[in-house]
Amino acid sequence: MEDLTQRQVDILRAIIKEYTETGVAVGSDILEKKYKPGVSPATIRNEMVALAKKGYLKKAHFSSGRVPSAQGFRFYIKHLMKQKDLSTTDEVSYKNSIWDERAETHRLLSQATKVLSHKTGLLSLTVTNKGDAYYSGVANLLTKPEFFDINLSRNLFERLDEVSYWERVLDNFGKLEEEILYMLGEEDFRDPQFEACASVFGEFEGPLLKGIIGVVGPKRMYYDEIIPQIKYFSHLIEEIVRSQGA
Repeated sequence: MEDLTQRQVDILRAIIKEYTETGVAVGSDILEKKYKPGVSPATIRNEMVALAKKGYLKKAHFSSGRVPSAQGFRFYIKHLMKQKDLSTTDEVSYKNSIWDERAETHRLLSQATKVLSHKTGLLSLTVTNKGDAYYSGVANLLTKPEFFDINLSRNLFERLDEVSYWERVLDNFGKLEEEILYMLGEEDFRDPQFEACASVFGEFEGPLLKGIIGVVGPKRMYYDEIIPQIKYFSHLIEEIVRSQGA
């Protein structure tokens, strides 16, 4: 895959799994003990150095371990991740949670934003081409260690109120022709302050209305669970706004 050997792929997968679960920089010893790659810690360290040189890992501050970079997460999402299917029960729950609000777009999108936040345990955000923005779940972020950093939290909350910024995200999404948009760390947020952050968005479009709905959270979120939820919910909202002629 791309420029990685199979051993490097296996080590990268293990590092992403461990980092997602713990939020702690990953060292060779824990990989050798927990994931049993069948090679020595010295060999693992050498492969981690190689992965860092190729841009898939970054060295964490104040630690000998490594953390996945935006490039590493992208590789994982594209090549290694297996999305978890959304159960029929979850699909019905999502639909029932917004169905009664379908006649009024403002109430529909406001409720959808609240539901997505509740379901994912992250901050959810919806933005439309009409200049409307909705977000919910600020308290969810404050349970994540990354957001114990008051400067990061303050800057993110300020960014949430910059509707023009998210309108640009919506405009750029339309040019990508992708089903899901990922914003991973400094690379996509264009600001080093947001290196620990990520966003995942799906798009919906009716005759007049176009928008994105998704989540904002730590870069180490469970993408295999989050992506199917956003895909389903954005498609459901699109069906509703099209049926209403919105």
